[in-house]
Amino acid sequence: MGGDYAPENTVAGALEALRETRNRFSVILVGREDAINEVLRKHRTNGEVHSVVNASEVITFDDVPTAALKTKKQSSIVIGMTLHKEGKVDAFVSAGNTGAVLSASTLILGRIEGVRRPTIGAFLPSERGVCILLDAGANVDCRPQHLLEFAIMGSIYARQILRYEKPTVGLLNVGEEASKGGAQLQETFQLLSRSRLNFIGNVEGSDILRGKAQVVVCDGLVGNVVLKFGESVIGMLRERLIESAREGLLKKLRARFAYGALRTIMKDFDYQEYGGVPVLGVQGVCIIGHGVSTAKAVRNMILRAEEMVVQNINGQIRSALRPAA
Repeated sequence: MGGDYAPENTVAGALEALRETRNRFSVILVGREDAINEVLRKHRTNGEVHSVVNASEVITFDDVPTAALKTKKQSSIVIGMTLHKEGKVDAFVSAGNTGAVLSASTLILGRIEGVRRPTIGAFLPSERGVCILLDAGANVDCRPQHLLEFAIMGSIYARQILRYEKPTVGLLNVGEEASKGGAQLQETFQLLSRSRLNFIGNVEGSDILRGKAQVVVCDGLVGNVVLKFGESVIGMLRERLIESAREGLLKKLRARFAYGALRTIMKDFDYQEYGGVPVLGVQGVCIIGHGVSTAKAVRNMILRAEEMVVQNINGQIRSALRPAA
């Protein structure tokens, strides 16, 4: 029931995923049963393997995440995540309240042994392919060991899901020199340098879109600012083109040609292509989608979740971060 266009887009996206994969998996739709069934009746179903589990309550975007998990135990987030914990589903996806989904994944599923802080990764396009940025907002205050864990989990994800053979890792900083940044960043630099990761050193903000590193590590405050700024750039360019087109026929023609190129660029920034962001470090597979997720985005969230299960991302994280005996 999460998202600005739920349950319409959620149901439509689930059906698209099932059709595209010819029922390679089944989908359980968790939410208000009457509302979900009403949407299902609107769509032409043709043997898609799905079922509905009723959840009478809804956690809204205005709810305080941890409080809502306690007071709205019949919500789709709590019930769906509990199904995952009990092993009745292999993955959980939601376009609902990000904080609530993140809190539920940590509190209900629990952390993988050896993980101090679960993290969420975000995808940014670059000149050399997709880059995964960690942390994208889950952890504002991070210690060097947390950032090392983010780098390890991000590298596993980049290798298994993004198909980078030996992902390069960069530490987001104010300069490339090892001495740059505060004490926390300098200590993190040393930890990453001594690790088995393909660490290439510090990277600056301008290096992200250049594709200097395939995994970029930073605390959640910086990561979220970078992510939101990147998302705003395309919208600004679109508005500037529209304004230019209003100034006369010649500029309108120029804007039309420019918009064609912009649309190609916009596809790389389009959240729908990636579906959602993964929560890494919890004992389960969880994908968090954008609040305005379309059916296409929901479909891709489900497909990405399946891929994480098949590639055993959590098993690899568990092995990489298992405490020494």
